[in-house]
Amino acid sequence: MSKAPQADAGGGRDRDTEGRARNARPRDGLGRPLPYGTEGVARQPEGVTRTPGETVAEAQSLLDAGKPFHAHEVFEDAWKSGPAEERALWRGLAQLAVGLTHAARGNATGGARLLRRGAAGIEEWRSAAGQDEPYGIGVLGLCRWARELADAVERDGVAVDAGVWAPRLRGDGGTADRA
Repeated sequence: MSKAPQADAGGGRDRDTEGRARNARPRDGLGRPLPYGTEGVARQPEGVTRTPGETVAEAQSLLDAGKPFHAHEVFEDAWKSGPAEERALWRGLAQLAVGLTHAARGNATGGARLLRRGAAGIEEWRSAAGQDEPYGIGVLGLCRWARELADAVERDGVAVDAGVWAPRLRGDGGTADRA
């Protein structure tokens, strides 16, 4: 059964095949709605259960492509379907991706806030779980990256290039050369 959203020709809310409200408008690479009929970027399917390794690989691919909004959806699937003891980790990673999305859209305040909230959530999870590199994710480096980006967007007040600022999920969490 397809859950793809469909535009309501009668002018009401878009609904999926099960009747739930779902926006059917196409989206750009940063998840912003485009006018109906415009060609957008393919959406990430919702509710996909992946292994942690698959989640990290898929999210990294999307981050590298400058699509942090789509990466957040991958993390959100892991957050909602994974074990309860890992939900704070995946939620924090989703918040980092949404923070980068807002920073790339030019929303410095929202971007900085979500980046810091995600970093704090990941650090809290790390402290409770006693894990520095779950699934090879360099959580300490990611938290440094998030705070560095939050400081930069607040200081500069301009949109950042999501692909240039994409973090490395595995390893030290840093970004590729931004020069």
